[in-house]
Amino acid sequence: MSAAPAYSEDKGGSAGPGEPEYGHDPASGGIFSSDYKRHDDLKEMLDTNKDSLKLEAMKRIVAMIARGKNASDLFPAVVKNVACKNIEVKKLVYVYLVRYAEEQQDLALLSISTFQRGLKDPNQLIRASALRVLSSIRVPIIVPIMMLAIKEAASDMSPYVRKTAAHAIPKLYSLDSDQKDQLIEVIEKLLADKTTLVAGSVVMAFEEVCPERIDLIHKNYRKLCNLLIDVEEWGQVVIISMLTRYARTQFLSPTQNESLLEENAEKAFYGSEEDEAKGAGSEETAAASLPARKPYIMDPDHRLLLRNTKPLLQSRSAAVVMAVAQLYFHLAPKAEVGVIAKALVRLLRSHSEVQYVVLQNVATMSIKRRGMFEPYLKSFYIRSTDPTQIKILKLEVLTNLANETNIPTVLREFQTYIRSMDKDFVAATIQAIGRCATNIGRVRDTCLNGLVQLLSNRDELVVAESVVVIKKLLQMQPAQHGEIIKHLAKLTDNIQVPMARASILWLIGEYCEHVPRIAPDVLRKMAKTFTAEEDIVKLQVINLAAKLYLTNSKQTKLLTQYVLSLAKYDQNYDIRDRARFTRQLIVPSEQGGALSRHAKKLFLAPKPAPVLESSFKDRDHFQLGSLSHLLNAKATGYQELPDWPEEAPDPSVRNVEEEDLSLIETHVGLLGEYTEVPEWTKCSNREKRKEKEKPFYSDSEGESGPTESADSDPESESESDSKSSSESGSGESSSESDNEDQDEDEEKGRGSESEQSEEDGKRKTKKKKVPEGKEASSSDEDSDSSSSTSESEMSSESEEEQLEPASWRRKTPPSSKRAPATKEISLLDLEDFTPPSVQPVSPPAIVSTSLAADLEGLTLTDSTLVPSLLSPVSCVGRQELLHRVAGEGLVVDYTFSRQPFSGDPHMVSVHIHFSNSSDTPIKGLHVGTPKLPAGIGIQEFPEIESLAPGESATAVMGINFCDSTQAANFQLCTQTRQFYVSIQPPVGELMAPVFMSENEFKKEQGKLMGMNEITEKLMLPDTCRSDHTVVQKVTATANLGRVPCGTSDEYRFAGRTLTSGSLVLLTLDARPAGAAQLTVNSEKMVIGTMLVKDVIQALTQ
Repeated sequence: MSAAPAYSEDKGGSAGPGEPEYGHDPASGGIFSSDYKRHDDLKEMLDTNKDSLKLEAMKRIVAMIARGKNASDLFPAVVKNVACKNIEVKKLVYVYLVRYAEEQQDLALLSISTFQRGLKDPNQLIRASALRVLSSIRVPIIVPIMMLAIKEAASDMSPYVRKTAAHAIPKLYSLDSDQKDQLIEVIEKLLADKTTLVAGSVVMAFEEVCPERIDLIHKNYRKLCNLLIDVEEWGQVVIISMLTRYARTQFLSPTQNESLLEENAEKAFYGSEEDEAKGAGSEETAAASLPARKPYIMDPDHRLLLRNTKPLLQSRSAAVVMAVAQLYFHLAPKAEVGVIAKALVRLLRSHSEVQYVVLQNVATMSIKRRGMFEPYLKSFYIRSTDPTQIKILKLEVLTNLANETNIPTVLREFQTYIRSMDKDFVAATIQAIGRCATNIGRVRDTCLNGLVQLLSNRDELVVAESVVVIKKLLQMQPAQHGEIIKHLAKLTDNIQVPMARASILWLIGEYCEHVPRIAPDVLRKMAKTFTAEEDIVKLQVINLAAKLYLTNSKQTKLLTQYVLSLAKYDQNYDIRDRARFTRQLIVPSEQGGALSRHAKKLFLAPKPAPVLESSFKDRDHFQLGSLSHLLNAKATGYQELPDWPEEAPDPSVRNVEEEDLSLIETHVGLLGEYTEVPEWTKCSNREKRKEKEKPFYSDSEGESGPTESADSDPESESESDSKSSSESGSGESSSESDNEDQDEDEEKGRGSESEQSEEDGKRKTKKKKVPEGKEASSSDEDSDSSSSTSESEMSSESEEEQLEPASWRRKTPPSSKRAPATKEISLLDLEDFTPPSVQPVSPPAIVSTSLAADLEGLTLTDSTLVPSLLSPVSCVGRQELLHRVAGEGLVVDYTFSRQPFSGDPHMVSVHIHFSNSSDTPIKGLHVGTPKLPAGIGIQEFPEIESLAPGESATAVMGINFCDSTQAANFQLCTQTRQFYVSIQPPVGELMAPVFMSENEFKKEQGKLMGMNEITEKLMLPDTCRSDHTVVQKVTATANLGRVPCGTSDEYRFAGRTLTSGSLVLLTLDARPAGAAQLTVNSEKMVIGTMLVKDVIQALTQ
C-alpha cells in the first residue's frame, strides 16, 4: 500500500530542510517553546499548493495529537484540505477530523458535502474514513444523512467499509434512539455477512442497540461459532460474551441432572441386574423406568460452541482467555470446566492489572469449583514484590482452596506472611487464618494458639486484628477457652486500638461467668479512663457494666451507677441515650416497666457465632469477566445473565437452508474447497442426534476439525477479496471517460451485478471449485454496463432492488410516478387573483421592481400561485435586534426582504429598521468591525449621521451566511456606545427562487437521489388542504419558486442556495385524506434536513 512512505519516518515532528527543528522531550523546550509560531508555520504549509508540504504538515499535526497536544486551533486550515486529491494527505486529514469533529461541529458541518463525496470515493479507506468522520459529528440534524450513509456502507463491496458501518451504528443510536428500527434492519443485514472482519463489529452493534433481539442470532449462530477462531481478538471477546447469554436462553443446563444421577446411580445399577434376572416378563417395567435413568444429552449446537472456543484458551490475549473461561464456567458440564484452570494460571505471569482481574474471577470460581484450582495451589503463593491488592486477592484464593489435606502447607505460608512489613496485608492474613479455623474444625485449636501468640507481637495493629479474630473464634467454644479470655483481659492496659479494646470488653461481658474475679476489675479500670475512651469503647463499657450488674450486683453496683452517671452527661447523644435506656432496664424504679423483669434475658441471651465468609461468595450472579463482577455492583449497560430454561427451545430455528450454508462453507472449508453440510444441521430428530453424539464428544477426532477449517479461513477469504477487487478495478478503468453522476450510478449497478453473478456461480457449482471463467464473465458485465445508456442504468438499478430484501428497497420518489394527462394552464385565467395578504415593508419603488420580476416568472406558473409570488416578505416578519431598554432608547428591528442584494448576489438582503424612543438625538449609527466565523461576510450599511427623537430610518445590509444557519454577530455603534447584536437566518431565507419546466425539474431531481434525498411523511390538517393555502405556507417558509405540475395533488418548488448556487428541489405529494409525503432533493444535506423540518412545522400548524 502507498501509505508506507507517509509513516516511514521515526520522528513525528521532524522538520523539513530550512525549517526549525522542535525537540521531543520536555527538557528541550517543550514547555517554553513558542507554539503559536509553529502553528503559523503549519498553517502556511497547509495553504500551499504543494502536496509534499501539506503531507509534511499533516504528519506533524497527527504526531502532535499522538503526543497529547491540542491542535484544535488548526481545524479551519486542515478542513480546507479535505478535498485534496493526494490520497496520503486525505487519509491524515480524516484522522485529524475524527479526533476534532465533535469539538468543532459547526466547521465540520460546512464540509459535510465533501464527506458525502468521500463516501463514493473509489478508495475503500477514504470511504470508511468519510463515514467515520460523519458519524463523529454529534449533531442531531444530520441523523438522516448518517442513516443513509450507514445503509449504503452496509452494502459496500469492501468488508472494511462494512465494518466501519457497524462501528457507526452505536454512535447513531446514542445520538437518536428513535432510529432503532431502521438500525436493527442494518444489523440484521450485517449479521448475515460472511467475512470475519465484520463479525465482531456487528455483534458489538447488536449488543449496544438491541441485545434483547435474540431471534436475529438464530440463523447466524453456527456461522459465528465457525468464524470465531479467525475473528480479531476484540471481536472474539464481544462474540463470546454474546454467545454466553444466547446459550443460557437456548440450551438446557448441563448440570441440572447431575445430582439426580448421583443419588440414583446405585439404584439404577441394581435395577438393571434385577431386570435381567426377571427376564422378558418385566420388559415393560424396565421401559417405564427408562426415562428416569436417561442421561443428559447435550445439544449439538451447545457442544459446537464449547469445542470451537476451547482452542482460544491458548490465545495471546488475556481478554480472550478470560472470555472463554467465563463461557466454560457458565455453560460447560462440571467435568469439563477444569480445562480453563491452566489457562487462567498462565495469565498470572502477566502484568499486575491483568493479574488483578484474573484473580477476582478465580476467587469467585474457587468458591464453587474448588477442585479445579487445587493442583495449582503453589501458583497462588505470594511474592514480596506483589502489590497489596494482588496479595490480598491471592490470600482470598488460598483460603478458598484450603482443605484438610493442604491446610498445614497453607498455614505455614500464612505464618511467613505475618512477618511482612505491609500492615494491611498482615491484617488480611490474620483474617484468613480465622476463616481457615472456622471452615476446618480440625485446625481450630492450632489457629487459636497461633493467634494468641500474636498477642505478644510488638506491632499494635497485628495484636488488634488478632483480638478481633479470636473474639469470633471464641464464640464457637467459649467454655473451653477461659484462659484465653483471662489473657485478653490483661491486654486492656496496653492495646490502644478502639476496635480491639471493644472486642475484649464484649468478650469479658458476654462470658463473665467464666472469669468472675477478673471482670469487675476490668470494669474498675475502664471506669477510670471512661471519659478519654472512643465512642465504640464507651458503648461496650456500658454493656459490660450492665451485664456485671445483672450477674454480680454486690461487687459492681456502685461501679455501674458511676459509669452510667458519666455516660449520662457524655457529648455523644448515642452514649447518653444508651445510658438512660440501660439504667431504666437494669435498675427497676417504683414504676418499673415490664421489660425490667426480662433484663437478664435481654442482655445475656445466647448469641449465634459469626460466620466468616468470603466476600466473593455471592458474586457469581454477575457474569464473570464483566465490570459489574469486578465492582460487585451493577454497572451501566450490564445485561443480566439469563437463567437456564426448564425445557429446551426448538433447535430447528438455527437450521439454515443448504443454499445459505454453502455460501458460509466457502469461508470455512479447507483451502477454498466446499465442505459438506454437517449431518446435525439437517437433522431435527432427537434419535438421529443420539447416533451422531459419539464423534461430537470425542476430543481426538472433534478437536482437529474446527481448527483446520479455521486455519484455512484467511486463504479462502483472500481469494474472494482478490476477485472482488479485480472486478471493481476493471469497472473503474472502463468508466473513467463518463461523467461523475453516471459513474456513481453505474458503479452501484456493477456492484449488484457482480455480486449476483458471484452468488449464481456458487449456487451452480456447489461442492466444486469456482470456475476460472467467472472473473472474465464479471468483467464482461462491467464493460457492458459502463458503455450502456441511461436506460440500461435504470434497468441495473431495478435489478439491484430485486436483489435487496424488501425492507431495503429504496422508496421511489413521488416525482418518478407516471403523471396522468396534464391539465391545460391558461395564462389569462387570473379571476381568482387576490391582493397579497402581507404588506411589503420596503419602499414602493422596490415592490414594483420585485413585482415586475415575479410577473416575468409567471410565464410557466399556474394562476393560483400568483399571490404567493407577489409577497416578497418572508413569514418571519419583523424580529427584534435591540430592545429599547438595552439600547438606551434605540430600538432596532430587522426583516429579510427577499430582494437581490445590489452589492453582492451571494448575500442575503436584510432590512434594518431604526427608531429613536429617547429624548436625545442618536448620532453616528454604523456597524463596528465584526469578528465573524470562517466563510461568513457582511456588507455594512452607510452610516446614519443623526436620528432625532421619535424619528425612524431604514437601512439595507447584506450578509453572506455561507449556506449555513450560523448567526452573524457584529456591533452596532453610535458615537457613545457599542451594542453587540446577532442575526440568525431561518433556513428558508438562504435561497432564491428558480423557475424551471416540469421536465427540467424531473431531470435535476434524478441527479439528486440517494443520499441527497430526504423524505418525510406528514398529515395535513383540514385547514391546509387547498392549493392556495399549501403554496402560501411553503413559499412563506422558504424562498422558493413554484414549478408547474400536471397532477392536482402534487406541488413542486425549486430554488438555489445563495452562496454556492446548489439546487434545492421540494416536492409535496398530498393525498385526498390528508396524508402527504414531503421530499427535498439537495446536495446540501444539512439545509435539506432543516428545510423539511421547517416546512412540516408550517404545514401542520
